[in-house]
Amino acid sequence: MKMMSLRLWLAVVVFATGGISGSAGEKEQPRQWVQAGGLAAPEARQAAAADGSFVYAIDNRVIARYDRSTGKRLAVSSGAAHHLNSGLILQGKLYAAHSNFPAKPEKSEIKVLDLQTMKLTDFKSFGESPHGSLTVVLWHESAWWCVFARYGAENHQTVLVQFDSDWNEQGVWTFPESVISDLGKASISGGVWRGEELLMTGHDKPVLYRLQLPQEGRTLLHKATVPSPFPGQGIADDPQTGGLVGIDRKERRVIFAQPE
Repeated sequence: MKMMSLRLWLAVVVFATGGISGSAGEKEQPRQWVQAGGLAAPEARQAAAADGSFVYAIDNRVIARYDRSTGKRLAVSSGAAHHLNSGLILQGKLYAAHSNFPAKPEKSEIKVLDLQTMKLTDFKSFGESPHGSLTVVLWHESAWWCVFARYGAENHQTVLVQFDSDWNEQGVWTFPESVISDLGKASISGGVWRGEELLMTGHDKPVLYRLQLPQEGRTLLHKATVPSPFPGQGIADDPQTGGLVGIDRKERRVIFAQPE
């Protein structure tokens, strides 16, 4: 009886926590992320990004820079854009996923914002990508990682694509059914690398999907779904706090998050 009780207790623990952690060297991931601050930004419709002094609210066609201490808007980007998505700050520039969504055929680019001049220009064109509309661009371990989204009945075709530094395609991974079914008719909107895991957001649910590359096969592993203060949309690392930055689209606010 005692042995059966112990087994039952272990089963409950594993179910409630999403599993027992692996090796002792594996870094424990937060069980949830909580809001640690925010600022009003009318452009907070698609995503946010941050550097040490400023935050950037990303709208469909413009990116606005805000002083993170005062919340004052300091500048707005110039340059053509149609449907910007999540952004990545790398070596003093902001790289933003961009597409012609919802137009057909689907065309995607990476736009780059010069943070000195606030001029938005083209960085990389994918043309009529066979994968869908670009929503996420990341740089990790000397490679580019891009999410190309599809929506509605086709959202199971959303993929993560790895490119080398010369933009040669290195691999394509699909998202697991447990994530796709939770997205409804929407798709993946944002993401960051955290160690060996990807934290990814959907369109409108306040959760983060913890994903890993599989050792075999071409479907990402779904490690857990954890609560977050971001109701979907694009997220980015916050280098000042070590946390995350994203948006509340409905409230038009940039949101700062920390692990609980």
